[in-house]
Amino acid sequence: MSTALITGASGGIGKAFAEELAARNTNLVLVARSKEQLSKLASHLQEQYKIQVDILVKDLTEPGATDTVFDAVKAKGLTIDLLINNAGFAHYGDFAESDGERQIKMVQLNILALVDLTHKFLPQMRQRRSGSIINVSSLTAFQPMPYISLYAASKAFIVSFSQALWAENRQYGVRVLVTCPGPVETNFFTEANFPPALAAKTNKISTSEQVVRESLKALERGDSIVVIGGFSTHFISRLSRFVPRRTLLYILEKQFKTKTL
Repeated sequence: MSTALITGASGGIGKAFAEELAARNTNLVLVARSKEQLSKLASHLQEQYKIQVDILVKDLTEPGATDTVFDAVKAKGLTIDLLINNAGFAHYGDFAESDGERQIKMVQLNILALVDLTHKFLPQMRQRRSGSIINVSSLTAFQPMPYISLYAASKAFIVSFSQALWAENRQYGVRVLVTCPGPVETNFFTEANFPPALAAKTNKISTSEQVVRESLKALERGDSIVVIGGFSTHFISRLSRFVPRRTLLYILEKQFKTKTL
């Protein structure tokens, strides 16, 4: 049996990955901050699918967190066949007026933890000449996004980084995919502190389960990137190719600014 490590596994897309992979007879290592939610999910998956599920309760923004995760996996004698870097968060607001510590934590989780975990597990995959990595990005990666500026920038980093790794590692039999879903039915907007009126304007196009299924299909095809959503999602992902950057920024700033800002 293969083993997948999933960060941000306690809810949303991460939880959906865990449930789908468990149904495919994959052992799991689940990483998140919530011990209660991880334990509940692990018990459910073990009972229903008779797989091995290990949980690692860790805040990946803490110093040395990725070392702890890697060392724990090594101590358990586990081989990670699929790494899913899903953990991340956003924060709505004017960057200059936002809490600086929270912005730094966003960089630490969305970028640094992803890079470090990839760097720790990728060499083993290359040595075995097998393995896969899925990095979860977003539709916001394809254009600068006023009022969620750092989040969108972090997701753009993930797209560029992941596609470069796809090219570097094909010869070693290692697959790398970046998945870019449009709006998904999760707690994203609430946790990111989006104004309710603005969040309500955004149509939730996909479910977490749809994101997972389409991502795994794209991985099996050997794709480097997949954009998930309906026609509007795919249109938005290409918009910056046809609309002048200044015009696009003007439109987005007006769209995402609320009267309270």
